[in-house]
Amino acid sequence: KLISLFFKKQNMKKKSLNAQKINHNFISNLLNKDFIKPIFSKFEKKLNNRESFLVAVSGGPDSLALAFLSKCYEKKYGAKFNYCIIDHNLRKDSSKEAQDVCKILKKINIKCKIIKWIGSKPSSNIQAIARVKRYSLLSGECSRLKLNNILLGHHKNDLNENFFIRMTRGSGLKGLVSLDEKTKINKINYIRPLLEFDKKQLEKITLKVFKIFVKDPSNFNKDFKRVRIRKLIENLKNEGLDENKLILTIKNLKTANNALDFYANQNIKNNLSFVLNKKKATLNLNFFLQPDEVIMRSLNIVMRKISKKYYPPRGKSTNLLIKEIKSHPKFKKMTLGGCLFQKINQTIIISKESG
Repeated sequence: KLISLFFKKQNMKKKSLNAQKINHNFISNLLNKDFIKPIFSKFEKKLNNRESFLVAVSGGPDSLALAFLSKCYEKKYGAKFNYCIIDHNLRKDSSKEAQDVCKILKKINIKCKIIKWIGSKPSSNIQAIARVKRYSLLSGECSRLKLNNILLGHHKNDLNENFFIRMTRGSGLKGLVSLDEKTKINKINYIRPLLEFDKKQLEKITLKVFKIFVKDPSNFNKDFKRVRIRKLIENLKNEGLDENKLILTIKNLKTANNALDFYANQNIKNNLSFVLNKKKATLNLNFFLQPDEVIMRSLNIVMRKISKKYYPPRGKSTNLLIKEIKSHPKFKKMTLGGCLFQKINQTIIISKESG
């Protein structure tokens, strides 16, 4: 019996090694495909192989392509990747879909963790609230794993859609170009390595690798603004919208946006001091002598550091706060974005709102 058990274990080890070899060859062969190789070549230049990553997967073609490219990078460089999917539990089939995605990823030996959104769900503004919760759960998982990098599957189409969505809301320059390849918030880097690729390119990769992807019914629900904007962009293409010129416009706006960010950071450096491990900030009056756009950006940076929230408050609310502080000598205190603003003598103290 002992001899039989020994040979059985040896056969299992051989099968496991053979499976790994087949898996490695399968990925290597795919990576050499003409339409995948140049995309991976650009993808790998955006990451640092000395770091570890959390890959956010949703089951759509873009996120599955991201998972495949990450696995290729993992095999080539030996970098450590963790994969997870957020089950928002907003639809009755969401849990099954999350499990299906995990099964799909097993094809290339990816173990994906399901993180459930526990608690009450919104009845309005669903996508926006779900997005905030998703980032909160991802950052929480990052903290648990002691990671500093989250990979997101946003692509060129998302960049264009985001531009028009923000335009309909009357967003300023910051909002119009809010999708960056890398955003750092509370020591976590949110990295979008696929922004220069079209969704059709990523879908082609996913179908070649996995033969399947999950179709989110919300992508066809016209109750959601993003779906209506997507249709609008298609109609504008039929009217002659030049996508390359749109990308160039966004790029030029980003350049202007970066310049304003520079002056916002200078304002923080010169007129603000953090205390108590960045849980409280003191602003002198010179902070509010800058142009309003610079003040607003400066405040948003500070509020995100103190409140630990991914998104800052809406620009309208921040501008109202700035006006109150600058125009009312008797200003005493106000709350915004999870922060408490208090005037003490000639300074403004910002701390995390209690409760």
